[in-house]
Amino acid sequence: MGPAAGSTTRRRITALAATGAVVAALAAGSPAAAGTPTAVPVKSPVAVGYGGAVSSVDANASAVGIDVLRHGGNAVDAAVATAAALGVTEPYSAGIGGGGYLVYYDARTHRISTIDGRETAPHTANSGLFLENGKPLPFDQAVTSGLSVGAPGTPATWQAALDRWGTRSLAQSLAPAERLAEQGFTVDKTFRQQTADNQARFADFPATAKLFLPGGKPPEVGSTFTNPDLGRTYRELARRGLGALYRGDIGADIVNTVRKPPVSPTATRRVRPGRLSAADLAAYAVRYRQPTHVTYRGRDVYGIAPSSSGGTTMGEALNILQRYDLSGMSPAQYLHHFIEASRIAFADRGRWVGDPAYVNVPTRGLTSQRFADSRACLIKPGAVLSSPLPPGDPRHPSSGCAHGGAPVPTTYEGQNTTNLTVADRWGDVVEYTLTIEQTGGSGIVVPGRGFLLNNELTDFDFTPANPAVPDPNLPGPGKRPRSSISPTIVLKDGRPDFAIGSPGGATIITTVLQVLLGHVDRGLPLVDAIAAPRASQRNAAATELEPGLYNSPLRGELEKIGHHFTLNPEIGAATGVQRLPDGRWIAAAETVRRGGGSAMVVHPAGTA
Repeated sequence: MGPAAGSTTRRRITALAATGAVVAALAAGSPAAAGTPTAVPVKSPVAVGYGGAVSSVDANASAVGIDVLRHGGNAVDAAVATAAALGVTEPYSAGIGGGGYLVYYDARTHRISTIDGRETAPHTANSGLFLENGKPLPFDQAVTSGLSVGAPGTPATWQAALDRWGTRSLAQSLAPAERLAEQGFTVDKTFRQQTADNQARFADFPATAKLFLPGGKPPEVGSTFTNPDLGRTYRELARRGLGALYRGDIGADIVNTVRKPPVSPTATRRVRPGRLSAADLAAYAVRYRQPTHVTYRGRDVYGIAPSSSGGTTMGEALNILQRYDLSGMSPAQYLHHFIEASRIAFADRGRWVGDPAYVNVPTRGLTSQRFADSRACLIKPGAVLSSPLPPGDPRHPSSGCAHGGAPVPTTYEGQNTTNLTVADRWGDVVEYTLTIEQTGGSGIVVPGRGFLLNNELTDFDFTPANPAVPDPNLPGPGKRPRSSISPTIVLKDGRPDFAIGSPGGATIITTVLQVLLGHVDRGLPLVDAIAAPRASQRNAAATELEPGLYNSPLRGELEKIGHHFTLNPEIGAATGVQRLPDGRWIAAAETVRRGGGSAMVVHPAGTA
C-alpha cells in the first residue's frame, strides 16, 4: 500500500477498467450495479478494516462511496460520488445548489491540497445587500429570499477534484446518485423532523411543497422518498458537463428562480428577489489555496484557509493550547482551557478573516506560535475572560499579554451542513464539508430541477459587527462570505494519522477542535471523541453546552469560576477516519447526533 502502488497512472487504469462495467450495469438497470446499494444499508458509527473507508451521516451515501472504492476508484472518486448521493438523501444540508471546501492528501506526493468551492455574491452586490431603508433585514426574511442565494460552487468543486486527482469522469461519479434519486431512499426520523421544521416556509413555494410535502405533509417515517427531477438534473449535468449549470439550461433556471422566486399566490410571506445573473454563474471559479498548517503534539495539522475561518481559528486555538498539559488536567480545567482558547481565537477571527480577494487576511500571523503566545497569557486557571473579547493584532504580536481595543462580536451562521471523510487503499484521504447553509437553505426549490438553493450570503455581516472596527465580512461584488467550515487532515511523520470534519455553522470550529483534543490529549478513541458531549464558545457572554455537559456536575464546577452557559440540544455531526499502524482504517461517525452516522470500510477486519 506504499506510494508506488498508489501511482496516479496505475490508479487511473484500474478505475477505468472497473467503471466500464459499472456504466454497463447501470445502463442495464442491474440491481447490483456498482455504486448503488441493493438494500437499505445498516448504520454503524464505527468500522475497521482494509481497502479504504467512508464516513458520512447517511448509510446510502456511505455505501455508494464504499462501492466506488471496491470497484477501483480512489478517495476523490468516492468523495464526489458520496457527496452527490448526499445531495439526494440530505437535500436540506447539501446539493448542487450550494458550495463547500475540500482538503486532500495525496499518498504519492505526500502533499495536502485544498479547494475553496464557496458560493459567491452577485457582481451587483455591495455592503448594503441586506439593508432596507438603512436598516438590516430581519434574518429570517433574508434567509428565505433570492437575496441570500450565491452562485453555487459544489458542481465546480466536484469537477475540479476529479480533474486534478480523480480517475473517473463526472458522469460516472453522478450515476449512482442519479439512480438513488429515481429509486428513492427510506425516510427516517431526522428527515421527517427537518421537513416538519420547515413546513411553513416550504409550503409557500409550490415546487418545494410538491417535492417535500407530498399531500401537504412531511413524508412519513419508513416511506420511500424519490426525486426524479434531481435524477434528470444529474443526468443532464453528466451528459453536458459543468456548462449545463454555469452557462446552460440548469443555470438559466437557477437565475430565473432567484430573480423571480416562484411563490404561492396564497402565501403571505414577502419573498424578496435576488440579483444573481447568468454572468455571475459564468464567472464562477473554484480557488485552489494553500492549506493552513500548525504543529501540535508532534503532529502536522492541515486545514482550509480563508475564505473559511476554520483553519486559522482552529490553528490559533491549538497554538494557544500547546503550552498546557491538557492530558493531566481535571475535566473541569481541561474544558476551561478549551473554552478560553476558543473565545480568544474567535475574537481574532471576527476582526481579521474574510475573503482574501477583498481584504488583507494575515493568515500567517493568525497561525503563528508567536501570536498565539501573546494571547495565551490571557487565560487564567481560576478566572473567566469577559466577552466580547477584543482582538489582538497578528501583524504585530505583543511581547506581553495582548488585549485592549474594540471587540468584534461573532455574528450568526446557520448550523446545518454535511461532512464526509474518505480514505482509499493507496492512502489518499479526502475531508470534505458541503452545505446549502440553513436547514433547507433558502427554502426555494428550482422548479423541475429537484434541488434547493442556498442561503449562503446570509453568512455575510449585514452591518459592521462593530462600527468602530473595519469589518472584513461585509457583502461585496463577487465576494465569498466568510465560512467556519473546518475540514482537517492530521499527519504524523508525514503520513495520515486521522482526518475529521463536521457541520454546524460557527460551531464547526469548536466541534472539530474538541474532537481533535479529545483524541490527542484526552486519549479517547476517535469514535468516542466524536460522541463526547460538546461545548462551544465563540466570543460570546455564554458558552453553549450539550445536555451531557449542561446536566453534569462539570457545569457547576465551571460556573464557580465565572463561566455562563446556555443549553444547545445538539452541536455538530462529525465524521472521521484514522489510519492504524498495521494499515487498517478506522471509519468513525456519530453514535446519536442526527440519528447516528454511517461508518464503513471496504474489507472489515477486526476491531480497533
